[in-house]
Amino acid sequence: MKLSSESFKDGDRIPDRFAFCNPATEGHVSLAPNRNPHFAWSDLPSGTRSLALICHDPDVPSRGDDVNQEGRSVPASLPRVDFFHWALFNLPHDTAPIGEGEFSDGVTPRGKPGPAAPRGALQGINDFTGWFAADEQMSGDYYGYDGPCPPWNDEVVHRYVFTLYALDVAQVDVAGTPSGQSLREAIAGHILDQASITATYSLNPAVRA
Repeated sequence: MKLSSESFKDGDRIPDRFAFCNPATEGHVSLAPNRNPHFAWSDLPSGTRSLALICHDPDVPSRGDDVNQEGRSVPASLPRVDFFHWALFNLPHDTAPIGEGEFSDGVTPRGKPGPAAPRGALQGINDFTGWFAADEQMSGDYYGYDGPCPPWNDEVVHRYVFTLYALDVAQVDVAGTPSGQSLREAIAGHILDQASITATYSLNPAVRA
């Protein structure tokens, strides 16, 4: 099973148009085009009945004390946790490749609707839902894809892992509000094969490639 993208290659830096925030000359960051990348696949295993796609960042700071604080930095030594950017599932196994901007095109303050998605698929909430929970202008349920927006003062370049799963079920049953973590749990035991592309992104000028 193979996963490929016309948007970037494995190991590349993610182009700015696929991010939630881009670097800015004033104020550190600005809202970005926030388009979902293109993805295509081949050599699906026999018996594949549906596909699921999860994007997560394993490099998110485990504490927010220093995040985006003037005169401070998020140390590279700080333990890191997962942050889910996309949880797409019940995608038909014989569907066409995912087009750039098909599932997300622009930042939508106060969230995006779901879980219904194009092609009869479903999408879970991403972790911007929790991140913006206390922000009156941005709070809401963020379904589907929202791209990179790592802390602008993080000493670590963040990795974004896009993993496509070939599943032996046509419909995944996710209890409650679907999310990246609950989708991971729901597909356990149903994965015939998987393939990943990992790309990077940073808003810190000191480490930005």
